[in-house]
Amino acid sequence: MDTNSVSPLPPMEAPMAMLDSEKTPPGTPNGEMPPPPDEKRYEEDPDNAWNCCSWCEYLLIVILSTILLVGVLVLTLFWVMFYRDGFAWSESPKQQFNLHPILMIAGFVTLSGFSILIYRLCRCVKHIYVKLIHMFFHAVAIPCIALGLLAVFDSHDALQKVNLYSLHSWLGLVTMGMFVLQFVLGFFSFLVMLCCENKTYSCRSAMVPIHASLGLANFWLAIATSVTGLIEKERETVNETGVSAENKLVEHYITSAIGITLIFIGIIVTFAVRRSNAPASAKVYVTERI
Repeated sequence: MDTNSVSPLPPMEAPMAMLDSEKTPPGTPNGEMPPPPDEKRYEEDPDNAWNCCSWCEYLLIVILSTILLVGVLVLTLFWVMFYRDGFAWSESPKQQFNLHPILMIAGFVTLSGFSILIYRLCRCVKHIYVKLIHMFFHAVAIPCIALGLLAVFDSHDALQKVNLYSLHSWLGLVTMGMFVLQFVLGFFSFLVMLCCENKTYSCRSAMVPIHASLGLANFWLAIATSVTGLIEKERETVNETGVSAENKLVEHYITSAIGITLIFIGIIVTFAVRRSNAPASAKVYVTERI
């Protein structure tokens, strides 16, 4: 047979290569495509099955964090109502100032803390609903923060006090700026971009660790700002007249308890977010995290 003649049949490697290329979609590493929306979020992996200790730890974190997040707000309300003469608006600048600690702790600590924990620990509903709940808590925090900021500025202006002169004030500005930036970036990156889910997949994947890290840093900044605010307020009230020494001592214990509770909240929220055996680490698809 002539060696220069063309074989009528292609080599066997060619069809196999064509079949492999058909099985592997282009444009993704190792041919892995994001799972469809209705696909199970967790792989069936017995190594990631939770035992009794894991469930007890999970329930302990949920219960303890709820008690602390609600408790710090109740304790602050108790302090303001019984030792700072309650609330008012512009008719009483001193009482108007009392809205500031309540609203800031409600927005930056209680609502933001629940928002972080719900996103990290809630795995009983579809992930898009978890995103919406996460955004809802942050959205509710915005009017609390805005009213708290307005109350302190109006109170200082009426009492002829200087604004933005202390460490607490500047920490508060940084915290609010980072909060607004996080909310805007999160809204557009993880909700608006879902309109073009496949095209924005890589961008959203890259934003996940940035958004999570900045969110936790912002939460700790809010705690630091609250603690410095308590210290600043306590220094102002040391020289107050007309208040008994016993009441000053009790108020000192209450503000100290609020500060310690804030620190414990920061610790337990960080633990819940970074804990390796938390539900979100159990082989969840990347698209379910974004």
